[in-house]
Amino acid sequence: MSSHDRSPLWPSFWHDVPEADRAPIRDVLAELLGHGVILGTEGSGRDLFLLIRDHYSDHIADYLSPLGLDLIIDDDASLLQVRSASDSCQLLAGFSRDATLVILALWRVWDDAQVNGATSVVTLSVDDLWQKLRIFFDRIDPPEKTQIDTVLTKLRQLRLIRTHKPEGMTQPGELQIEVLASLPRVIPFDDPAAWLERASLCQPEPDASPDATPDTDPDASSNPNSPSA
Repeated sequence: MSSHDRSPLWPSFWHDVPEADRAPIRDVLAELLGHGVILGTEGSGRDLFLLIRDHYSDHIADYLSPLGLDLIIDDDASLLQVRSASDSCQLLAGFSRDATLVILALWRVWDDAQVNGATSVVTLSVDDLWQKLRIFFDRIDPPEKTQIDTVLTKLRQLRLIRTHKPEGMTQPGELQIEVLASLPRVIPFDDPAAWLERASLCQPEPDASPDATPDTDPDASSNPNSPSA
């Protein structure tokens, strides 16, 4: 038995792991603790996903448990994910207001697709996302294009979305966003009512005065904040 096998810093199951599997398991733990998600549909992620799913799911789950993390294995989406065992939405707590708006909008788009019986692949364009932001948060201005781009880059790094450039794309707003199954898990709303409660914190209460005039914009395409502008 090597010094690594005897060290209390190593998992108790480590001495049972064949040498050939040790480096991949190190990669899995590094990816899950660093990014939170391993996509089993991309590159080496497929081999890592199958290794853990077929042989080491209990081992990894036991290792993560003292850290307050749950291991999720999603066969349909072919991904591994760690999620806080607590009910608090820690992801939103770490983001700016604009990023929170985008994430909440993407969650709502994903949830609406599930309710309507859509396939597991949920996609929309950046232009569509901007319009959803105007609908969901109608009492504030939506984030500008550059802010949306920054948020999408962050969400790609966290492996919560993918983005695709459609053939013949000429405008930034045509970029396609795929909402991955990992995103709704890190924002665990039980139902749309819970989503509405959280979303209400992002904009002011509606003016109850009978003389109040709603701030409407009949021509959204003229708004300079539009991603296609």
